Amino acid sequence: MLDGDPIEAAEALIASGRAAEAARDLRARLIAGRGGLLARLTLIKALLADGDSGSALAEAREAVSLNPGIAVAILALGEALLAADLLPTAIAELQRALRLDPGLVRARELVAAAWLKAGEADKALENLRQLDDPPPEMLAAAQAIKTAPRSDAGYVRHLFDQFSADYDSRMIQQLAYAGPQILLDLAAMVMPGRDHLSILDLGCGTGLAGAVFRPLASRLDGVDLSPAMIEKARLRGIYDDLAVADLETALGTNGASYDLILAADTLVYLGDLACVFRGAAARLAPDGYFLFTTEAKDGDGFELGPKRRWRHSDAYLRATAAAAGLAVAGLVAATPRHEANLPVEGFAVALTL
Repeated sequence: MLDGDPIEAAEALIASGRAAEAARDLRARLIAGRGGLLARLTLIKALLADGDSGSALAEAREAVSLNPGIAVAILALGEALLAADLLPTAIAELQRALRLDPGLVRARELVAAAWLKAGEADKALENLRQLDDPPPEMLAAAQAIKTAPRSDAGYVRHLFDQFSADYDSRMIQQLAYAGPQILLDLAAMVMPGRDHLSILDLGCGTGLAGAVFRPLASRLDGVDLSPAMIEKARLRGIYDDLAVADLETALGTNGASYDLILAADTLVYLGDLACVFRGAAARLAPDGYFLFTTEAKDGDGFELGPKRRWRHSDAYLRATAAAAGLAVAGLVAATPRHEANLPVEGFAVALTL
């Protein structure tokens, strides 16, 4: 390590792109008992700069264990959790640091960054407005989320990562979720008797729709934004392939053609469906079908409802399908779920080439 103050030397190494060297020297110093909290915090900084979020998180937890109730240690833990993409716990720890020391500007910035990563623009802006000089790029990112014609991918991922543990019981028992069965009934109407199908389940979640359609499938693939939901789906053992991906991106890549593409209670997180419809058209096999549910809107166009779920009109669905080269094989009123024990008006739609 450079001569002089060891912390200054480590900071210099980090600034010069030699974070791994700084981390090695700081860890040796701590093992030898020649470093305290500041050395450990700088080690965490070096590990994060080196891209080693796992080791940084372990060191941050040790820092909090050795220094309970110290705001800067809790801040370091929040930053390490954020780097590891553990958003709920990162936000909780950063907010805890702010309760202990409301003047921690770095904690306030990181809370805002975490809410942005979770797609929660209003909560990010609430924190940014408490800064004397909020970063313009973060303000712009928050405004972009608020005006986008779809729910932010980070918001959807964060939402379903949180819900994954009890998603099935919540949907079936509390919300009377019927989307998969509605689509199965629609499939029987528009493509009767067909089986041995290659099926893609968009926004597959824990696999509720996949379980219903597996008997009709020769191959069943699933895509979802939430890693936690994908792991739940994997445990079912019904999918041939599962991927963590945004559905617009997944459809837009070159890949296999499918006899049937499903989106049960998925398109409610998208406003403008033009990209999805074009992607589905490109990935459907001849005589293939795209079946999905939506929530219903009167009149024209689409809108964001009070539950942050998008609603689409009959006219919009038909016009957007036609623009993508898809024909409407079926469009029926349906109740995919209930909210507060009241039916949610929606559509079950079947499109084909």
